[in-house]
Order: sequence, then C-alpha cells, then structure tokens
Amino acid sequence: MNDDNQAAGRLHRIIAFRESGILLGLVALCLLLCLFTDTFLSRYNLATVARQASFVGIVAFGQTLALLTGGIDLSVGSLAGLSAILCTLLMTKAALPAEAAIVLGVGIGTGLGLLNGLLVAKMRINPFIVTLATGEIFAGAILVITEGYPVLGLPSSFRSIGQGAVASVPIPILFMLLAAVALSYLLRNTPFGRGIYAIGGNRNASRLVGIRVDRSVIAVYALSGLLASFAGILYASRINAGQATIGASWVMPCITAAIIGGTSLSGGEGSIVGTLLGSLFMGVLANGIVLVGVTSYWERIIIGMVVILAMIIDVLRNPLHPLRGLLAGFRHRPPGRHAPGERDRIS
Repeated sequence: MNDDNQAAGRLHRIIAFRESGILLGLVALCLLLCLFTDTFLSRYNLATVARQASFVGIVAFGQTLALLTGGIDLSVGSLAGLSAILCTLLMTKAALPAEAAIVLGVGIGTGLGLLNGLLVAKMRINPFIVTLATGEIFAGAILVITEGYPVLGLPSSFRSIGQGAVASVPIPILFMLLAAVALSYLLRNTPFGRGIYAIGGNRNASRLVGIRVDRSVIAVYALSGLLASFAGILYASRINAGQATIGASWVMPCITAAIIGGTSLSGGEGSIVGTLLGSLFMGVLANGIVLVGVTSYWERIIIGMVVILAMIIDVLRNPLHPLRGLLAGFRHRPPGRHAPGERDRIS
C-alpha cells in the first residue's frame, strides 16, 4: 500500500508540473535523439530546429494570449499567410521598400485580429466559430489574390531578415526570444496582463472588479493577429517568396505548443515560457521524425497523439476532475486505510 501511495504521489506531482514538466520532456526527447542519431547535436541541425520552431513559436505566443482569456484563435495560420502575401505584393507590385511593406503587412494582420476581437467581444460570438470562419475567409482570399502562384522577385533587403544571423544566431530565433521576454513581462508585471489571467479565470468577477473585459479581449486578438502576421512575413523572408501555403499547417502545432507548455484550454492558467518550451518540443519532435527515418506520413499521426496526450494532461490538471480527486485521495490516504468499498473487493 505504501508503494501505491508513493506511486500515486509521484504521478500527482508530474501532472501538477507546468514549465518544469515540459522542460523535462524536452530534455528526455533530446537525449533519445542523441542516442538514436549522430546528427542531432550538429550545429547546423540545432540551428535548423530552432529556426523552424521560431515561426510556430511566435504564432503560439499569440495563441497563448487567446487561450488565457478562455478563447481560441483558429485563424492564425491563414492570417499569417495572407499578411505575408500582401507584404510581398506591396514590394513587387507597389515597389515599396521592404521596411514599409513589413510595417503595412503587420498592420493589416493586426487589423484582422482586431476584427476577430470585435466579433468575439462585442457580438458575443463564440471565438471558435468566429476564428474558424475568418480563417476560411483569409485562406480563400489568399487563393483569390495569388491563384496559387508564388510571389517572387523580392528585394535582398527583405531576404536578409529571415535568412540572416546576429553573432551566428539566426534572426528569427532572436525575434522569438525578444517576443517571449516582452510578452512574459506584459503578463506578469502589467495590469493588462494580470487582467488577462483574471478574465480567463472568471469573466463575470473580472467585470465586477473593474477590468474592462471587452477591451482586453479585443486587444488580445489584435496582438494575436500582430504576432501571426509578423511570423508569416518572417517566414516569407526566410524562403524568399510569398507562398500561398504559408501558415497553412501552423494552427495545430501552435495550439499544441501552448497546451503542452501548461496553458489551460479553460483559460486563466499558462505562461509564455511554457509555450516557448512547447514550441521547441514540437520542433525537436518534427526534426526527430525525419532524423530517425520515420516516413513523413506518420508525422501527423504522431503529432495528433501528442495533442491527445496534452489534452489529457490539461484535463487532469483541473482539481475538480474525478481522476484528479482519486489521485489526491491515494496521495493523502493514511497507510493501511482502504477506500470505501475497497476492503469488500479485497475480501
């Protein structure tokens, strides 16, 4: 019985982990890949993993903000793609400098995120439905504008942003780290950030204590649009083209990164640091699938299984969940005492 209590206690503590839990998972995954591959720790491979994770990570930061309010943003992928396409067209068709095109592209993405926020906060439409619908609109707009053809002929000044490096560190990674630091400070040290947690915890109580809930929700979706559009433009710079497929596969990984990083789907719990680690975990996982020679057809299956596992962990974090209560009961039960009805089953 003592062994059972200790095992249940350990399981209880593992489930309660947030940043430390995903950090342990990331370290364990890296150790496994080091054992099974010879190239994982190469400088080139690590830079590739971090660079690829940076794009999804920046989008995941905005997704985290939406999840913290108890909402969700399913439009981030297509919004990123549309912003990237419009930015590249401004450079090739309107002959704008790269800097001006980037500012306008990010501004458009922020405006589209603002639209999502207005529909969610003012029209009281479920954020799942709103962002699912607007995501389809944005994706359709990409195809209407490009007809499936890439936007080419971009200036070298634009290409250098996504392909360049500072002190051997790729620029996209630096942008991801800067965004993580800024947003962590915003959430932890400003009334706006603390209000986001309060809204996700109890929206009605937040209104009663004077938090401007609607304004905060609108701002959160605007920030999500800003981050998604910037990531899309950064990716276009990386591949030196405005592809219609930019961001098309980012929605699931960014939600997964936030959840396995400790952000609760019910809102009010989570952190940017956890999402950063979750993004790195997803990047290492995708890279590991390639390195160990697993066919790419299995990648979506494996990622789907990770999503389910993350959802189970998220559910078990809820102290009101029956299984969480069962684990707590095992943990606190005095030695030798049986649960109700257990003695009858033993006898």
